[in-house]
Amino acid sequence: QVQLVESGGGLVQAGGSLKLSCAASGRTFRAMGWFRRAPGKERQFVAAIGGSGGATRYADSVKDRFTISRDNAKDTVYLQMNSLKPEDTAVYYCAGGRLVAESSRMYDYWGQGTQVTVSS
Repeated sequence: QVQLVESGGGLVQAGGSLKLSCAASGRTFRAMGWFRRAPGKERQFVAAIGGSGGATRYADSVKDRFTISRDNAKDTVYLQMNSLKPEDTAVYYCAGGRLVAESSRMYDYWGQGTQVTVSS
């Protein structure tokens, strides 16, 4: 059974940092991604990383603030989020797929999500 389990969400003040983790089991993915959905908004791409960790892609809104990485020995992908803003408040979802892409259609498996709340 394939599972993606996110952790690390929480409440943080603007300017603070959080590190999200996503542990995969049952399968190794060529690409892993992070997406988020804010209240009343559509799901939005955040970042993605390839199997070797060499290829990464970021949404413009998080570039230079967020860093995606992966530890293949642990089948875990991370999202280090710095300089957080209130507009980063959302449920963050981890996804596993075949290609580093911004489209959610390229990801076959999804986690349940973890809430990130940034207070002003």
